[in-house]
Amino acid sequence: MTSSGPALSSLPLHHHHHPYYLHIFCTFYQHHLWPRLLLSLCLWTGGQVVQVSASHQHFHPHSIKIPGDITLGGLFPIHARGPHGVNCGELKKEKGIHRMEAMLYALDQINSDPELLPNITLGARILDTCSRDTYALEQSLTFVQALIQKDTSDIRCSNGEPPIIRKPERVVGVIGASASSVSIMVANILRLFEIPQVSYASTAPELSDNNRYDYFSRVVPPDSYQAQAMLDIVKALGWNYVSTLASEGNYGESGVDAFMQISREAGGVCIAQSVKIPREPTAGEFDKIIKRLMETSNARGVIIFANEDDIKRVLEAAKRANLTGHFLFVGSDSWGAKSSPVTELEDVAEGAVTILPKRASIDGFDQYFMTRSLENNRRNIWFAEFWEDDFRCKLTRPGIKLDPDKKKCTGDERIGRDSLYEQEGKVQFVIDAVYAMAHALHNMHQDLCPSSSGVCNNMDPVEGQVLLNYIRTVNFNGSAGTSVLFNENGDAPGRYDIFQFQMTNHSHPGYHVIGQWTNNLRLNLEEMQWSGGDRSVPESICSFPCKPGERKKMVKGVPCCWHCELCDGYQYQLDEFNCETCPSDMRPVPNRTACRPTPIIKLEWNSPWALVPASLAMLGILATSAVVITFIRFNDTPIVRASGRELSYVLLTGIFLIYLITFLMIAEPGVVVCAFRRLLLGLGMAITYSAMLTKTNRIYRIFEQGKRSVTPPKFISPTSQLVITFILISVQILGVFVWFGVVPPHTIIDYDELRPPNPDLARGILKCDMSDLSIICCLSYSIVLMVTCTVYAVKSRGVPETFNEAKPIGFTMYTTCIVWLAFVPIFFGTAQSTEKMFIQTATLTVSMSLSASVSLGMLYMPKVYVIIFHPEQNVQKRKRSFKAVVQAARLSQKSTSDKQNGETKIEPDRTQ
Repeated sequence: MTSSGPALSSLPLHHHHHPYYLHIFCTFYQHHLWPRLLLSLCLWTGGQVVQVSASHQHFHPHSIKIPGDITLGGLFPIHARGPHGVNCGELKKEKGIHRMEAMLYALDQINSDPELLPNITLGARILDTCSRDTYALEQSLTFVQALIQKDTSDIRCSNGEPPIIRKPERVVGVIGASASSVSIMVANILRLFEIPQVSYASTAPELSDNNRYDYFSRVVPPDSYQAQAMLDIVKALGWNYVSTLASEGNYGESGVDAFMQISREAGGVCIAQSVKIPREPTAGEFDKIIKRLMETSNARGVIIFANEDDIKRVLEAAKRANLTGHFLFVGSDSWGAKSSPVTELEDVAEGAVTILPKRASIDGFDQYFMTRSLENNRRNIWFAEFWEDDFRCKLTRPGIKLDPDKKKCTGDERIGRDSLYEQEGKVQFVIDAVYAMAHALHNMHQDLCPSSSGVCNNMDPVEGQVLLNYIRTVNFNGSAGTSVLFNENGDAPGRYDIFQFQMTNHSHPGYHVIGQWTNNLRLNLEEMQWSGGDRSVPESICSFPCKPGERKKMVKGVPCCWHCELCDGYQYQLDEFNCETCPSDMRPVPNRTACRPTPIIKLEWNSPWALVPASLAMLGILATSAVVITFIRFNDTPIVRASGRELSYVLLTGIFLIYLITFLMIAEPGVVVCAFRRLLLGLGMAITYSAMLTKTNRIYRIFEQGKRSVTPPKFISPTSQLVITFILISVQILGVFVWFGVVPPHTIIDYDELRPPNPDLARGILKCDMSDLSIICCLSYSIVLMVTCTVYAVKSRGVPETFNEAKPIGFTMYTTCIVWLAFVPIFFGTAQSTEKMFIQTATLTVSMSLSASVSLGMLYMPKVYVIIFHPEQNVQKRKRSFKAVVQAARLSQKSTSDKQNGETKIEPDRTQ
């Protein structure tokens, strides 16, 4: 053939094809993949012609061609990724050959099934992706070349006839790819040409985006389901603080991203570290990864989305770091139930929980594959390479010298007999993917070609959009007996088996099924065991639960981490995060989770603080009673009459009441007790010191008057003295009754007085409504009387003792003042004491008893002593006239004057 001009290939725009997308496609591959393109494309895009050289439209040295009425594409990682600069590396027996043979097996089964696609044969064009996304993209251009119509109008053969160009087979759908990164790359071109794609192993969550990957479907669940299942496992184990580990690339990063997003949305699980394993890890990289994971050593759980090689190297690094049993791995389906990652690392991997899409071993495929040989499997162009690798022998080829280190293949070897064989895990899904395409074509054929036994015009060509709709609506029982169906995003339902790698207490160490996940988790915790056979679930938490009575203080930005703070003082734990102060009448229980009533106490009679004052008061009452009885018994004797009987009885009554108040201060508070406390607290002292003040005032006035004239002063008669005394007493009584009217007496429970730092010692004190200030106010009038009486006693100190009681009263008042001056600092100095009420009550009552005892002892005990023990001195003395008093006063004044002039004159003793 000769060309009369430049060869231009044009693609008349299909009514489904958008010119803008085609322009982008041509431009991208023209600039980026030109040297590697095996297929030439020339597209009309907006009036421009983009020309690419053509080379192998009809010759596919690295693909398998299975003839058929309808052709399916197949993408399998027959070879691993090659080293730098080389596309393909070593053969992948399981992920490559097993899976590819599963497609061939499924095609054989479908073509021999009279019920499924009767009279229609499915063919295939199967390509090797070499586990590399860019290479797979170049290979997959084969699938779209049939959609490119060639313009041969200017091409003529040498004889002038138009050229005969064999039309390439039209691929209606593609089975694959395996890796998510490859599927994503291929899906971008297949959607431009509306070729549906069904993957058997790609689980990246982003492929669920129906806007970007609308022609993509898969018979395996996406990693978002897997991530949800792994999150449910983490929660079931009680973990809330885990790290994630991902191999760089679409699978690992998308899986971890899905896990992190779902955990954020669900809450309750925090990510301690999110570590990425580089595509080309440097020396020591995995040791650095282990070291970094140990920065948050509490996060023992590690969620790992990584390939087999990376998993193995992570386990090796953990073993080198002597961390066997520390990390608790939760592995994705890339780990699954594979033995290769844990070989010779069983002790490090022990306890690892892994997840795998629910699958079954297909017995029919085992029978098919184990009978494959070099003679009956010539359609597989890579089978000879597999044969050499599987049996570790070398086939003789013309012109190639046999390697002396390898034995020669005989051809009589048998798979499973002369080599180890175990069905690869995704075989079931490859078969299901082929059957899903077949069922979709079958349903499409029944609808579009109801009367035709073969492919009718309505299915020639097969419209990709129509086929996609049929794929999305299939629902049939797959090779494992489970239903195969797709949701609106083309995803299969999530069905997973949960495994745990167990070594001890088993006759067959290895992976054991411990649960399932189908939209919800069913996990048998009783069947789980960890490093060393331990049955208790290890912890992977940031912070341990707070003890009762402790609140959580959250760490900013990390909702699973907190510090525990004790609710101190009088606080109790209101909820998980807050402490609250107990009401004033309550205190926290010992574990500070609630409040309890504060015990109420009062001054008990058997307390030392009550026994001592009560004993003094009882002795005082007995002594006072003895004096009163003595005075009544000897009421008409000279000593009793000379002491001023009327005021003496009043004064003794006041002393008696002072002693009596002690018992009221100790008694259990009540309305009546509180009323009498108010009344008698100051009344006894008011009566006592009113009587003393009246006496000293009378003596002072008499002697002062006697110095000036012989006329006696007014109001010195006994009646007048009583009237004056009662007037002074009435002031105290009036003040108390005004107090009654303003604030009626009542009891209170004081919870503030006994509220020490330790709430266990807190007590409520039952007492009368008398504050320290009110007590002082109640006694203030009596103190005024006492001070005034002391002043008169000082002024009357020069009066001869033979004429009056001024000096005994003076000594009484001096001593009393000393007692009360000591009382003030003791009373107010104990305000902060935990036993304030007891000390103050004891101090007050003892001080009052002492002041009463001083008065009683100095004024009346000498008289009683004379009356009882020296009655001979209790005789009538010369009656004291006012004239004699005046003379005594003048003599006293003269004596004082002489002393001041340095003369001392001794006066004779006078008796009256």
